[in-house]
Amino acid sequence: MSVISEEKVRGGNVFKDIDADDEDTQPTEIESLCMNCYQNGTTRLLLTKIPFFKEIIISSFSCTHCDWANTEIQSAGRIQDHGVRYTLKVKSKQDLDREVVKADSATTRIPELDFEIPAYTQKGSLSTIEGLLDRAVAGLEQDQAARRETDLEVAEKIDEFIEKLKRLKEVEDEFTLVIEDPSGNSFVENPVAPQKDEALTVAQFKRTEEEDAQLGIKPGEDLEEEQPGNDLESMRNEVLVFNTNCPECNAPASTNMKLVQIPHFKEVIIMATNCDECGHRTNEVKSGGATEDLGTMITLHITDPSDMTRDLLKSETCHIRIPELEFELGMAAVGGKFTTLEGLLKDIKDLIVSKNPFLCGDSSSADRVEKLKLFGEKIDKIVAGEMDVHIVLDDPAGNSYLQNVYAPDPDPEMTTVKYTRTFDQNEELGLNDMKTENYQE
Repeated sequence: MSVISEEKVRGGNVFKDIDADDEDTQPTEIESLCMNCYQNGTTRLLLTKIPFFKEIIISSFSCTHCDWANTEIQSAGRIQDHGVRYTLKVKSKQDLDREVVKADSATTRIPELDFEIPAYTQKGSLSTIEGLLDRAVAGLEQDQAARRETDLEVAEKIDEFIEKLKRLKEVEDEFTLVIEDPSGNSFVENPVAPQKDEALTVAQFKRTEEEDAQLGIKPGEDLEEEQPGNDLESMRNEVLVFNTNCPECNAPASTNMKLVQIPHFKEVIIMATNCDECGHRTNEVKSGGATEDLGTMITLHITDPSDMTRDLLKSETCHIRIPELEFELGMAAVGGKFTTLEGLLKDIKDLIVSKNPFLCGDSSSADRVEKLKLFGEKIDKIVAGEMDVHIVLDDPAGNSYLQNVYAPDPDPEMTTVKYTRTFDQNEELGLNDMKTENYQE
C-alpha cells in the first residue's frame, strides 16, 4: 500500500473530479480480511469529488473465495455548519429514479408506514429512491430464515411489512420520504432544476448537543482568560483573525472577520477565508443584529447593465426568485453573501449549471443538459442587460439588502415591501418556540 505524502494531502490533489477519460484516476487496491469466510479479499478505494457532496471515499470489497461483495461511500469533506432535512413527496415512478447521496449519519423515515432507518445503522451510499427501498427490504429479509425457526409470529409480521415496502415501488398511493442528516452531507436530486421542485422540501436545522457528540464535534468550552479588546467598538475598528481549516483541502488557513456598517441599512459581519495551499477563497455574511419584526421583499426591475453593479447583501434566510424564468432558489442555497447583483447571478449559474453533478456521466440526459444550458444562456443575457426581468429577494428575517442608487430618494425601479411572517416561516426561523420574556418560569 502506497503512502500518501502530507504535501499531496495539503495540496488538495488527492481527491480528483470524476472523469471517465482520466486514466490516472485509478482505485487503490488493498488486500484485506473477508468478514464472511475469513479469507483474504480485495478492497478498492477511490478518492474523488462530487459537487454538493465535497470529497468522498468510495470503497468496494470482493472476495474470490466466497464471492461476498460490499460497497459503501464515506464523506471525506468537512461537517457542514447546519444539518439538512429533505422531505420528498413520492407521487410517481419517475420520483423513484431520483438520485440520492445518503451519508451514514442520515436517518431515513417513511411516516406513512411508521418506518425509520436510524443513523449509523447503514453505510453511506450513492443510490436512488428505489435503491434505498431495495436496500431496506434486503436488510429486513436478511435474518428471516432464522426468525421463522425461533419466532414464527414475528417473522410473519416482518413479511407483511416487507410486502408493504415492496408495494411502495408501485407508487399506487403517494408516500413521503424524509432524509435527515445532522452532518449536512446528504443530498436528494431535483430533476426539474433550475425550476423549483414542488415535491421536494429542503430545510436546514441547528444540531443538538447529542448530535454534535455523535459526529465527534467537541462542544465549545468557556474561555476563562480575559481577552483584551473584545468590546464592540474595538471590533468595529479592526479585522479579527482566527485559525481554521480550508473547506477544500483541509490545510490550516485563517479566517478574517470584520464588522461593517452598510449605509441606509444595518451592521453585518463579513467573514473571508483564504487558503495559501490550494488558493481556495470563500466569503460569508452574517447579520449583526436581531431578526426583524417583519419580513422584507425587495423587487428590482433590471433596465440597464449598470444595475449589475448594485451592492447586494443576501442573508442565509433569503429566497431568490426570477419570475420571468420561473426560477426560485431556496434559502441557504448559496449561503450569506455580500456581493454585487452580477456576482449573485454568476453564483446562481455556477450552482445550477457549472457545478451540477447530474450533468455528467450516467446521470445526465440530453433534455436536462439542454434545458440547463439554455438557463445559463439566459443568466448571461440578464448580466449583459439584454433581457427584461425582475429580481425578487424575499427574506422572512428581514436581513437582506439591495443598494438604492438614488438614495436617499426612492428608487423608481425598486420596491421594498414589509410583511408579516406566516407561522411556517416563523417555524423555519425557530421563532415559534423562542421565549424572550419570563424565560426562567
